Amino acid sequence: MDESGHTTGTVTLILDGDNLTPEQVQAVAYGRKLSLKIAPGALRRMRKSRAWVERLQESGTPIVYGINTGFGSKATVSISKAHLKALQHNLIRSHASGTGAPFPIEVVRAAMLLRAQTLVKGFSGVRVEVVETLLRMLERNVVPWIPSQGSLGASGDLAPLSHLALVMSRPPEDGETDWSGRAYWLDGATERWVLLSGKEAMERAGIPRVVLEAREGLALNNGTQISTALLTLAYQQARRLVKTADIAMSLSLEGLLGIGRAFREEIHQLRPYAGQLATARNIRKLIQGSRWVNIHPERVQDAYSLRCHPQVLAGVRDTLDYIRRILQVELNATTDNPIIVPELDEENKALSGGNFHAQPIAFAADFLSIILCEVGSIAERRIFRLSDRHLNQGLPSFLCKNGGLENGLMIAQYTAAALVAENRSLAHPASVDSIPTCENQEDHVSMAPVAARKAWQILENVQKIVAIELLFAAQAIDLRLQEMGKAQHPDAVLGTGTCAAYRKVREIVEPLTTDRPLYEDMEALTRLVAGGQLVTHVEKSVGELE
Repeated sequence: MDESGHTTGTVTLILDGDNLTPEQVQAVAYGRKLSLKIAPGALRRMRKSRAWVERLQESGTPIVYGINTGFGSKATVSISKAHLKALQHNLIRSHASGTGAPFPIEVVRAAMLLRAQTLVKGFSGVRVEVVETLLRMLERNVVPWIPSQGSLGASGDLAPLSHLALVMSRPPEDGETDWSGRAYWLDGATERWVLLSGKEAMERAGIPRVVLEAREGLALNNGTQISTALLTLAYQQARRLVKTADIAMSLSLEGLLGIGRAFREEIHQLRPYAGQLATARNIRKLIQGSRWVNIHPERVQDAYSLRCHPQVLAGVRDTLDYIRRILQVELNATTDNPIIVPELDEENKALSGGNFHAQPIAFAADFLSIILCEVGSIAERRIFRLSDRHLNQGLPSFLCKNGGLENGLMIAQYTAAALVAENRSLAHPASVDSIPTCENQEDHVSMAPVAARKAWQILENVQKIVAIELLFAAQAIDLRLQEMGKAQHPDAVLGTGTCAAYRKVREIVEPLTTDRPLYEDMEALTRLVAGGQLVTHVEKSVGELE
C-alpha cells in the first residue's frame, strides 16, 4: 500500500467461488486499479443453476421461496408469473431502509467483492451479467452509498445490501419511478470521490444497469457480506496493529529501563501458546542489542503491563487465528436462500435453509472487540506508568522538564484512558442479543453487523491508544538521551528494532520541549499506526515480525 492506504499497481483476481483470502479482499477494497474476472468453471456452474430458474420462471412450478412466493412471513403467498420481475424489484425498493452515517468506501468495495464471490459459486441461480455488473462497478470505481445501521445479520444484511442493489438495477418498465439510490464515483481528473445518484454514477462509468429477474433481487440482498466485509478489513488491520503494539511496548520498555529476562524463550516454552511464543520472539528481536534493558540488575521484575505483555497478547494472537479460520469459510461460502442445486434428482432443485444467518461472524466480531479492548487497556497502563514520576524510573512527571509551569503529556494520558473506557463499553457482546422480526418468522437474529461495527470502532480507538504510547515512549527516550549528554545517540543504546521505531516516530513528530497542542502529533502518529508504515519500517531492520 502507498502512504494513503491504497493498494499500488493493478490488482488482478479471478473469482472461482472457492479460494478468496482476506489479503485479496483488502487489496481489492483499497485498490484503485482492478482487473476482475470469473473463472470458466464458475461460469458453467452459474449458467447451469440459472437455466433451472428460468425454466421455473417460464412454467411457474414448482413453488420455490423467493422466486414465486413472497418473502419472510409472506412465504405462503404465491406470485404469478406475470409479477416475478416486479417481486424482485419491490424487494430491493422496500428493503433499502437503512439509516445512519455511510459505511467507509473500502468496506462497501469489500462487500461488493464478497457478494460477487458468493454468487459465482453457482448456487444462487443468477445470470452472469448480474455478477459482471458488480465487477465492472469495482473496476470503474462506482461504490454504492450504504447507511451503516439497519441490519440484524439475518436474513442476511438485507437493508445495506438492498442499497447496493438499488444502484445496479433499474425498473422493469419504462416510465416507472427510478429509485437508484446514491453512489460514489471516482473522478479520474481530480482523483476525488463524488457523491451522485446511483443512475448518474453508473452512467458516468458507462455501466448499464440490469433489470432484475426471478431470484436475482433476493440473491443480491440475502447474505452476510456487509458484516463479513467489516470483519475482514478489521481483522487485517488488527493483525498489523498487534505488531505495532509489540513495537510500542518495546519502546516503552526501553524508556522505562525495563527487564528483558521476562521475554526469554525458557519461560514461554513452559506455557507454549503459539501467540505467547510469537510475541516474546518479537520483543526479543526488537530489543536485541539494547544497552538500556537490564541496566538495573537489582530490579528483579517489572509491572504486569511490561512483564506480562506476551501472556496478554497470547490470547489476542491465538484468537486472531480463530477469526481467520472463520473468515476462510465465510469468504468462500454460499450465504443466501434458497440455494439451487441442479444435480438434485428431484423436480424441486431449490433448498431453503439458513446460510444467511451470520452467527459465526457475530461471535468472531465480538471476540475481536474483546481482544482489541485488551490491547488498548494494557498499552494505556504503560502510558500511565511513563507519565507518573513515582513509576517511571526517574523521569519527570508527564515527561516535561518544567512541571507545574508546564503540563507536558498529562492530558494525552487522559485521552488514552477515555478511549479505554469507551472500548470497555463497546466490547459488550452484540451476539448474545436477538430481537424477533417479520411477524416472528425470523425469531432469532445474529446482530453480526452491530458486532462488526463495534469491532471497527474499537480498532480505531486502539490505533489511537498505541499512537499515544509511541508519543510517550519516544519522549521518555529523548529525556534519557539528554541525561546522558549530547554525544549519546539512540543507535548506541537502543535495540535494533526500537531504534528504527524511535527514528520513524521522530520523522513524524518533534520532541516536546515546551507545551503545545498535542492533537496534531496524535493524529499523525495514528496515521502512522493505521497505515502500517511503522511496521514496514521496523521490519526492514529486524525482519518480519510475527
